Amino acid sequence: MYMERLPLKLMRNPVHLLALGFGAGYAPKMPGTAGTVIGVLLYLPLQYLSWPWYVLTAALLFLAGIAICGRTATALDVHDHPGIVWDEIVGYVLTMTVAPRGWIWILVGFLLFRLFDITKPWPVRRVDKEVPGGLGIMLDDALAAIYGWILLHIIHILYSVSLTS
Repeated sequence: MYMERLPLKLMRNPVHLLALGFGAGYAPKMPGTAGTVIGVLLYLPLQYLSWPWYVLTAALLFLAGIAICGRTATALDVHDHPGIVWDEIVGYVLTMTVAPRGWIWILVGFLLFRLFDITKPWPVRRVDKEVPGGLGIMLDDALAAIYGWILLHIIHILYSVSLTS
C-alpha cells in the first residue's frame, strides 16, 4: 500500500487532524490499527449512551467522515492514504453498536474489525477499489464493521448459551 511520509503541517488543520486520527495516522507501522485504538478510546464514553443516541452518534460520525476523509485525500492527492484513519475510528464504533459490555468484548470487537478491514472480504474489497472519494474511504470500513458486528454478536450468543448449559 502507498505510504508517503505525511507532512506534520497537516495537523494544524482541524479537518486533517480528525482524518489523521489526532496523529495516529502518522504511525510508521500499521496506522489503521493505531486509528482503531483511537476508536476504542472514543467508544469508551460512547458505550454508555442509549442505543438510539449511540446509533445517531455513529451515523453522524460516518457522515462527517465522508467530508473529512474526502478533503484530506484531496489535500494529499491520494485516495485512501494509509494515514487517513478516521474511517477505522468510525468503523470500530460501528462494530461496537449494541455490543455487550466489558473489556473482553472491546478486545473481540477490535480484533474482528481489524480482521475484516485488513482482509476485505466481498464486497468490502470491491467498494474499496471502485467507490471514489470520501464515501469510498468510509464505506469499505463500514462494511468491514458490519461483518465484525455480526460475528461479535454470534460469538456473544454462543458464549452466553455455553454459560447456561
